[in-house]
This record gives sequence, C-alpha cells and structure tokens, in this order.
Amino acid sequence: MLIGVCGGICSGKKTVAQYLVEHHGFKHLYLQSPHPSLGDSDSESAASETTKQPETPSDPQLFSSASISTGITTKNGTKLSSETTLALRAQPNTFSTPEELLDFVTKRWRSRFVTTDIPTEAVLDVFVRRPFFLLLSVDAPLTIRWHRYQERAMQAGSPEMSLEEFVATSDTHLYDPHTGLSQLISRAAVRLLNTSASLAHLYATLGKLDIPNPDRLRPSWDNYFMALASLAAHRSNCMKRRVGCVLVGKERRVISTGYNGTPRGLRNCAEGGCPRCNEGNSSGVGLSTCLCIHAEENALLEAGRDRIREGSVLYCDTCPCLTCSIKICQVGISEVVYAHGYSMDRETAQVFREAGVRLRQFIPPPNGLVHLEKMELY
Repeated sequence: MLIGVCGGICSGKKTVAQYLVEHHGFKHLYLQSPHPSLGDSDSESAASETTKQPETPSDPQLFSSASISTGITTKNGTKLSSETTLALRAQPNTFSTPEELLDFVTKRWRSRFVTTDIPTEAVLDVFVRRPFFLLLSVDAPLTIRWHRYQERAMQAGSPEMSLEEFVATSDTHLYDPHTGLSQLISRAAVRLLNTSASLAHLYATLGKLDIPNPDRLRPSWDNYFMALASLAAHRSNCMKRRVGCVLVGKERRVISTGYNGTPRGLRNCAEGGCPRCNEGNSSGVGLSTCLCIHAEENALLEAGRDRIREGSVLYCDTCPCLTCSIKICQVGISEVVYAHGYSMDRETAQVFREAGVRLRQFIPPPNGLVHLEKMELY
C-alpha cells in the first residue's frame, strides 16, 4: 500500500504522514528532488510540532561533486553545507524519479509506505497507475494555517509573516496556473479537514478514521454493490426520495437493478406524474395513492421470479418499506443490505425476522471530505 499525502501550507500533511509511520507501521519514502515551496518546508503539524526538514534543491544537477564539496544553494537562496548535501543524497528510501519509487513499492506492495513528495499532477499520474495507491489531502481554514505558521516561525526564530502575505503565498501555492496544487488536491479520494489544536488531539481523531482500510483501495463486495445501488438512485425521477437497488445472485453476479419512479407510459414524477409525491406528504402517508414504483419493486420485476435463487442478496441504499419487505420475502431473497434508515425500519425488521431474511446495515469507510472534529458523523 502506498499513501500519498498532499495539502496546503501548514495544513498538517507531514504530521498525518508521521502518524501513519508511528501508529500503522508505514515507511516514509522521498523523491530526491521535490520542488520546494513554503508548504513543504514549514511546519505541517496541528500545533507546529514537526521537525523541519532541510530543503532539497530543485535541480538534480546540483548533486555534483562540486556541490558536495562546496555546499549547495536552494531555490530560496538558503545555503546548505556539504554535510547536509551528503545527508540528502544518503537519506534512506529516497528515489530520483517517481517511477523508481513506484517500482520499489510495486515489488513490496503488501508493505505500507507513505510519501508527501507529490509536487505535480504528472507525478500523481505515475502513482495512480497502481491499484495499491491512495491519495489523501489535508486542509485547514486559512486563519488556522496562518497561526500555525506564525507559531512555527516564532519557535524557529524566523521572520513572521503578516496575514496578507500569508494569503498571497497560500494562493500562489494552491492556485498558480503553472505550479498550483489545487487540481492535484481535488483528486484526493479522502480529504481531511484538520482543525486540531494539538498533536494529541489530531492523532486521536485520525485513530477513529482507519486510514489504511483496504476497502478504500479495492472496494469490498458490500461497498461495490452499494455503490451500484447509489448510482442507480441517480436515475430516480421521484420527487420524494431517490432510492436505488441492486439484486445480486449467489455467485455475486448482478441479476437486476432498479430505481424508484413512475411506471412506463406515465409522466415522470418530477414532471408532475405522481400527485401524492408532488403534494409533499410525509413518509408513509398516502402510500396507497402513490403512482411511483419503488426501487426494490423495479429490481424484482426486472429479475422475474425464475432468476431469483436461494442465496440472492438485495442491496438498497435505503431500508425497504413495509410494502416492499413482504414482496422481498415472497420471492425468496436471503439477505437485505441497506445503507440508510427509513421511517418503517422497525416494522420491516420484524417482517424479515419472521420470514428468516437477514437484514443488516452497511456503512462504508468515509471518503470524500472528512471533518476530523466531527467523526461521529461518519
């Protein structure tokens, strides 16, 4: 597994990488010549507690015998000693190109590695070739990142930066048309919002997230079929609620899919085809007058009784209603997996319990934007 961590200035990306090293057995990998920037060289921790790394020169030719003997000057004009130059060259797990790093990990893909050296989308495109790569981004509100930078500068005895100067630097770091990282960051599968005030708090919240969960690399069957159900829901034309459903056979082959909406020949619900839905009745009210076919019903009708065998599983992004549950029992489905609850969950569960149909809720590992202060939502 290889996790790449990217983010804005003082967002905490290096601290997240260090957390993976300390708590999940990851090894940190480096590119020999990352493009240095403020976001790479300053504090990246929640509370400015990480150790500053020496800045690496952007030109590989600077690693010459002459530069070793005399020291090198980095992009921002900082002079590195010959000892530092040698240390950079001798740093373990350092690679000249992203291809070399990727080849190294490919031969050891069952081990865990992390890198914060993803300076461009071109480098990212190299890493995403492999199914064991996950891109994670870290961000924080601008004022929080500025305070972290100020704290780091004070501890290091470096010149402080006004908020206006920091905003300008951050905007360049993210949105420069040639070197900005916003496009790269937007491609992250998991985007962490880090507002933690201390390293201990950040580590505690990261512990609840289970970042190395393999389902994020290759979805489990539950995750895969639930994603198909959610995709089907996007075809729904019901004004009340989007629902999608997938019926799966014993050998994990999709038998049919369905989504809710008005039947063939009738106007779509979203175009006024179902008066009940368009009147905005609450859940469970006036169902006998509803003209929409539920997602589960559509999936069952599409499959037909002859194609449903013992061991079939129905995936639905919303727990089936009472009316659908009795039909599910009648056709002989063995298990129902749902993502979100509904107003009739208790009644539905009772029907399935009596009929011997297993009912369980599946909650996938959180992806997309994850606010670390609100882990109870995921």
